[in-house]
Parts: sequence; structure tokens; C-alpha cells
Amino acid sequence: MDYKDYQGSGIRPHDFDVFWEEGLREMERLPLEYKLEIAAVPSQVATFYHLTFIGVGGAEVHCQLVTPKFTAGMKLKGMLQFHGYHGDSGDFQDKVGWVAEGFVVLAMDARGQGGLSEDRTQTKGGVLKGLIIRGMEEGKENLYYRQVFLDTAHAARILKSLDFVDETRIYAQGASQGGGLTIACAGLVPDLYRVYVTYPFLSDYRKAYALGAQTSAFEEIPYWFQFRDPLHKREKEVFDTLEYIDIQHFAPRIQTEVCWVIGLQDTVVPPITQMATYNNITAKKQLITLPEYGHEYLPKVSDELRGYFVE
Repeated sequence: MDYKDYQGSGIRPHDFDVFWEEGLREMERLPLEYKLEIAAVPSQVATFYHLTFIGVGGAEVHCQLVTPKFTAGMKLKGMLQFHGYHGDSGDFQDKVGWVAEGFVVLAMDARGQGGLSEDRTQTKGGVLKGLIIRGMEEGKENLYYRQVFLDTAHAARILKSLDFVDETRIYAQGASQGGGLTIACAGLVPDLYRVYVTYPFLSDYRKAYALGAQTSAFEEIPYWFQFRDPLHKREKEVFDTLEYIDIQHFAPRIQTEVCWVIGLQDTVVPPITQMATYNNITAKKQLITLPEYGHEYLPKVSDELRGYFVE
């Protein structure tokens, strides 16, 4: 199927930008403070830290910070990393190669998932099967992903503030949920330098549902209807609320260069949902497709795109 002209099924709220600008102001009112704790991981080239900050709503957000051994007088490139759904920021070891190439890496744990960040979302609504719907029944301000998207901007704010980081050379990358968080971050932080995403999640909820989401990463949406609203009396309200955390609506805000990798056999995050976002990006962009691959390890891409990071 040719997705090059698909513009998405979402209906961008008239106050989408106002909603997120208000969120950014809330985040920016928080003190630019964080705690650092050395992580005892041996290395000849890198130093490892646990970094924690207090995000919107008072939640403690944990990140891994990995820096070169010696940073005095240096201005290094920065890299934000965001992980997949239910996961965490991975092993410290994973970041050493980037440090050896001159990066300072900040990898964030999304709230309440596999890492050390806490989730303080209060809701009387359903919470089973996933996090898209968490907090949804109280309205857009209580959405779980509202807080997490703002955390990505807060993490960028911290990384840029480090005196050994060049704030004009901040990269961001992630796959699946991490790709979605990267796109949201690029929409909230327009001065990122480059972003690299692999089969991003959190795009085009209406289309994902229409495709039969019970067998995809979007399964929590039909599950919510099945047990919370089987007659679909709240269907319009639900999808209108989720528009505020649909990354396709961040696309027009993105000003940085975007590299997007997709497996055309993806049944977890259907390609058409991804293209709803990609096709609406007006900044410089490139799309790399692997026709025989799905939501899995994509070979050869990392070597092919090495120059995108190491200039």
C-alpha cells in the first residue's frame, strides 16, 4: 500500500498548541534542579550517573547520564534517548559507544514503566492493558502521556544546561514508544539538532482502532470500550481527548531534521499510523523503509546511518 499521501485520521484540536504551551510553562516554572549519584560501572572512557528530577505533578523522574571521563573545557554533543513501551532506559553499557564518539547521553525512564521513574497519575477510570488511556476519563489535563511528553522537554532542558554540552547540538532518538516520545520532544523543543526514530508508536489512534487494534500495540483502546463503555456512548469524547497526545499533531511544530525508519510488515504499530505523522512533518526529513521487516530488529540501518550522528 502506498502511504505517501496519507494525512491521518486525527482531528487536531483547535487549542492543541495552547494546551501544550501552557504545559511547557508549567514545566519551565519548575526549578532546574536534579540529583546526581555515581553508578559503580567500570569503564576506561565513561562515567555513569543516576540523575533524578522532579517533573510536573511532583513525580520523581529517573534518567541515566553517561559522560566522557574528562569534560573540563569541552562542549560536547548531547543525546536524549527514550525507550520502548513498558521498558526502561537499558544498561549503562549501551551508551559507551556514543560517549566514545563524543556524546553526552541522557536516557530517560518513562513514568511507572520498567525503570525507576514514578507515576503519580490519579484516576478513577480504567488503567488495565496500557497507558494511553491512563487518566483519560478525567480529561486531557490528567492524561498520563501529557506528563511524560513534558518530561521529555524537561530532560532536554537539563541536558542543554550542562556546562560541557553544546546546547545547539542536541540529538534525540528512540524506537516504538521511544520514537513517539522523540517526536513529541521535537514538537515541544524546536531547537533540537537532529532526531532519529524507528517505527514510532502513539500516532493516529482513530486509524489504529479502525484497523482492529486488539492485535496491535493499541489494544488498550478497544479493551477500554469493551469493559468501560461497551455501547460506545463516550466514543467521541474519548477520541477527542486522545487527540491531545497523538503525535501526528506535533508534526507541524517540528523544526529539526528527522530521520524515520519503518518496517513495512509491522503489525504492532501499523505503518499507516506512522505515516500520519511523517507526512505532516514539514521540516527536512528522510524515510527509510525495510519492506520485509516488521516491529523487530532492523539490520544494516545503524551502519547505513552512522554519518547522521558522527559528522
